[in-house]
Amino acid sequence: MRAAEQALIEYEIALETFRVEVENFSRLHHQKLGPMYARLDELDARIAEATAARTGDPEDARKAEEARARVMPMPGVEELFHGWMDDEGLYPEAAAMLTDQSVRPPQRVRPGEEARKLYRELARKAHPDLAQEEGERQRREEFITRVNAAYARGDEALLRELSEEWAAGPVPEEQRLTRSEELYARLEWLAQRKELLTVLAKELEESAIGGMLRLAPDDPDTLLDEIAEQLLAQVAEREAELERLTA
Repeated sequence: MRAAEQALIEYEIALETFRVEVENFSRLHHQKLGPMYARLDELDARIAEATAARTGDPEDARKAEEARARVMPMPGVEELFHGWMDDEGLYPEAAAMLTDQSVRPPQRVRPGEEARKLYRELARKAHPDLAQEEGERQRREEFITRVNAAYARGDEALLRELSEEWAAGPVPEEQRLTRSEELYARLEWLAQRKELLTVLAKELEESAIGGMLRLAPDDPDTLLDEIAEQLLAQVAEREAELERLTA
């Protein structure tokens, strides 16, 4: 049972690490490549509309309508500034955009090696699956929630504080399970938990962002740059085609 507990904890650590990587990579992907995808959709719609105007073919007109429908509509004012301003006014990034100043690139939020080390150590020590009583499990779950939040932000200093807090906190007395029925019930719960985590891991791995991240797990920024170059080339091709159709 102890071996199964430790194996499950290690699996959860790996899963949470990958989830954070996917979440951060998804954010960077959207910030850096989103405008390029939007530009491609707009060019495809214009090309389809130009083609329909030249041919007068009803089928081309239908394709043009479908292409235009795929283009995201212009956001309203409230939606446009959602996340760009608060009660004190515009954030620096929004002010820079409106004044034609350079906007700093998307912040790279990826936990460093020391943060990873601290997270793994805390997860192994304070994991809720090690609790034998409901009160202790709740205490551990609340603590691990704070640990996960700090790790997702790559906050190494906070992870150190949490490590010191756990070390200074009460150490739960380890209860020795003697009845075989309790051991079997515990093993069954661990197996069910592992099955659930396996499903979650599969969903992450098979997602579009997860698949992209697996291509370059050590250097995802370079992968984003390569994709950006490909999209820029596609934009140039679409613009040339549109110019030819509208000349």
